[in-house]
This record gives sequence, structure tokens and C-alpha cells, in this order.
Amino acid sequence: MRRQEFNEVLRKCGPNHEEIAPRMTTDADIFVIGAGPAGLTAAYCLTRETSSVIVIEKDPVYVGGISRTVRHGDFLFDIGGHRFFSKSKEVVDLWHEILPDDFIARPRLSRIFYGGKFYSYPLSAFQALRNLGIFTSAACVLSYAWARAFPIAEPRSFHDWIRNQFGERLFQIFFKTYTEKVWGMSCDEISADWAAQRIKGLDLRVAIVNALKHSFGRKKKAAAAGSDVVKSLIETFQYPRKGPGMMWEAAAARIRERGAQVLMGRELVELAYDEVDRLWRIGVATPDGKRENYTARHVVSSAPVRELVQKLSPKPISLLHARALRYRDFLTVALMMDKAEAFADNWIYIHDPSVKVGRVQNFGSWSPEMAPAGMTCLGLEYFCFEGDGLWTMSDEELIELARREVVKVGLAAAADVVDGCVVRQPKAYPVYDDAYREHMAMIRRDLEQTYPSLHLIGRNGMHKYNNQDHAMMTAMLTARNILAGERLYDIWQVNEDAEYHEAGASSAQAALASERLVPLKAKTRAA
Repeated sequence: MRRQEFNEVLRKCGPNHEEIAPRMTTDADIFVIGAGPAGLTAAYCLTRETSSVIVIEKDPVYVGGISRTVRHGDFLFDIGGHRFFSKSKEVVDLWHEILPDDFIARPRLSRIFYGGKFYSYPLSAFQALRNLGIFTSAACVLSYAWARAFPIAEPRSFHDWIRNQFGERLFQIFFKTYTEKVWGMSCDEISADWAAQRIKGLDLRVAIVNALKHSFGRKKKAAAAGSDVVKSLIETFQYPRKGPGMMWEAAAARIRERGAQVLMGRELVELAYDEVDRLWRIGVATPDGKRENYTARHVVSSAPVRELVQKLSPKPISLLHARALRYRDFLTVALMMDKAEAFADNWIYIHDPSVKVGRVQNFGSWSPEMAPAGMTCLGLEYFCFEGDGLWTMSDEELIELARREVVKVGLAAAADVVDGCVVRQPKAYPVYDDAYREHMAMIRRDLEQTYPSLHLIGRNGMHKYNNQDHAMMTAMLTARNILAGERLYDIWQVNEDAEYHEAGASSAQAALASERLVPLKAKTRAA
């Protein structure tokens, strides 16, 4: 008979009997893997009630994960721009609790670059007409009318769905190139499910109405609760004055002040579950190559599922499913400019196929404090797969590529660029291919049955294309579950638009139906 079973027998015999061998002393009640938005939010919420929390972060310098702010000399830049906007009051309140005095309100300004011309986004009707020309504009309207009159009955691909909503001509102009740059897949391979969720609430009629309002200078008012405002068209957002990393550095400092630990440069090596003692035994590699060992009652992980499952012991039966999960990687080339203002936009989408860059961030427009006075910093974003041609280019080659392309797009002169910096971000986006749902379903069932005190949170932890606020909510609810000692909330039903209710509430069930999706490989259309 195992010790755990014998102790249970003794407990049933009465209160005067004690367990054989007292429980092992643990290093922490809760061990958190990853100090990104999800991991730090979980630790922050947990340390309101207990200081017995340890957080490890693989990066030796920065907390915040993909939401960190990188410093290069006197310049600051994001790994992608991070707007602080959420429909969840709880998340907004938490932002201001952590960082009460450092938010600034910023206007949202962005454009699309296509065919050598710039288009305001949201679209300006008259500008689009002028740029496209009367004949192309007329062709777009006729193409839309044809698509509405003769829609594809069962749209299976992203291409099909966009064609039905906007017409073939607008698909070719404004959707095809950028989408394929981001995901490295043909639009005919991307599922219509992703388009329906990612561009939810927006069709050509809505776009034209918004374009006309924008053209006549009518600012959209803030939406009242329950309204159907299109989130992608919001005109203002909040932003920490020195970048999003400011938020997560403050969160980490508060967690440490409460007596918990945030350990940098630590990489998970082994995660072994002792079913007898109901303890996790955790091996961690330090920056100097040594090993640290920990024990904990609960493990909260925002690490990529594929990596986490391979480090579990005993090995789960879903190991092969985890290995099949895929990710889209990302790199930023930051160019430091000897120029007070490059352009007014926060960012520009580059739809033009003549360059490889997908988006250009202007960090001076995110906040004036991101660059020294009289200078600015542009972030050229390239979407890639780890190990491909872009990823393996040297930093010098990437900086030169970015310099050429920023000139070609017409955003700066070569002489304006005085310095550059490259940041590679592996596993930036979980990929939803044609088998990902089955893989994740198997992994979830396996881990929940075998490791009841392992909690997956956040974008990579759950293999969901979460926004920052969405990832934070999964962490907040997980902290509540742990502190309550039971599953009050099903975090897998959290999505960016739903209200967050206790598991089993009828309104929570709607969350799954409106889950935000990323590209899923399209099923082959039947002959």
C-alpha cells in the first residue's frame, strides 16, 4: 500500500492518528514559469494573499515577455507596439493599480502602404478614391457587388471569406500580401474561421460608413457598455510613458516587495510530479550553468506548451501531440534616426509585396519619451520562422535590409539612420494549423488528469492567440482558483470580448463560440 493511501486509512480512523512521515517542506506554494504579462499577473494576484511564490524568467535582463521594452543606448522600443485597451474593467483597473501615475493618452494613427501610396487606416473614402483612381475604385465596387450577389456558399479559406465580404479586388489590394507576410501561408490555406473572428464586425458597408465619417472629421465616440463598436477602429488608447515594459518592471518590483521572488536568467530543465507527496520537483538552469532545485504545490506555466510538455516527468502520453504544435516567429529591427519626427503614425502596415517588412512602428509617436530630444526610433517588423533565411541573417545584414526598405517605402533617407539594433522573438504567435485543436484537446485532457496542480495560462501557455488583456485575465482567474482551492473558473472559456463569469454560468458558454482565432489551415473544398 502506498504511503498516501495508508495515511488516508489512518485519517478515516479518527483525529488522533497522524500521517506516516510529515509532508515535505516546500520551497514555495506556487512556482510560476515565465515573467511575461500572464506570469507576472498571476504572481501579482497571488502575492496579495501569500508571499510563497517563486517566478522564473528565461531572459537575463527583461521581464514582460513579448510586452517588454528594450533599451538600446538612450532609445526605448517595443517588441511590436502594445496598446493598452481592454473591454474588461478588471484588467484596466489592474493596469492602473500597478502603474498609477505613468499612463499617457495617445491618439491612434496608422496607415497602409500599398502600390507606392499611403492609405489612412481607418480608410478615408476620398483619399482611397484618389489613390486608387476612379476606374480601380469602380472595379472594387463592382467586384463587391458581384461577390454579394454570387457569394461562395461555404467559404472555407481566408480568401473565400474576404472575397465574400469585400470582393476579389479589395482582397488583392488590402488583404492578401500583408496576411501572407504575417503567417507565411497562402490565403487559400488559411481557414475562413480566422477571418470571421479576426475581422469580426467589419464588412465593406461598415468600412465605407466609417470611412465617410473619418473623411468628414467625425470622431467616433467612446462606445457604451454592450455596444458593437469595432475594436480595431478605436481612435485613442493608453500607453505607459516609457513603454509597456514599465508596467511589468513595476509588477515585478511589487511582487518582490511582498516577499516573493522573481529570478532572472533561469531556464526550466525538468518538471517532475511526485504523486505520493503531491509535490512538484523542479530543476532550473542558472546563468552560470549550474542547477537549482525547487519544490512547489502548484505550478503556473506561461511557457510554450511544446517546450513545457517535453520537460515533464513522468512523460505524458500527449508528448507527440505537443511536438506537433507550431509557432510563427518574429524579429524587430530598430533603426535610430537623427530626425525629430519621421512621420505622425504610431505604425504603418506594409502591404506592398516589393519589400519584406510587414509593419513599421514609430516609437516616438507611441510616446515622446521613447527617444532623446530631436531623434526618433523606427521598428521594422519581419515575420519569419526560426531558422529560415530572415532569422539566420546577421544583425548587420538585417540592419542594412531595414535601412534599404525604409528608404524604398519613403519613410526616411539613408543618411537619417545613425544606429540599429535587432531583437529576435521566437514563438511570438501560436499557429493554428489543421490539427492544432485535436492536439490541444489531447494535451489538455492528459495534463488535467495526470497533473491536477499544473495550470496553463497566457498566449503560449495555452497555445491561444491572446491579446495582453486576454492573457492577463487567464492569469487572474487562475490565481483565484488556486487561492480558493478549487476551480471556480474555466479559463479556457476566456476570450477578448466575453464577460468572465464563474464556470458553468450560461453567459460564459458564449465565450467559446466567440473565441478569437488565428490562421487555421483550410480544409480542402469538396469537388
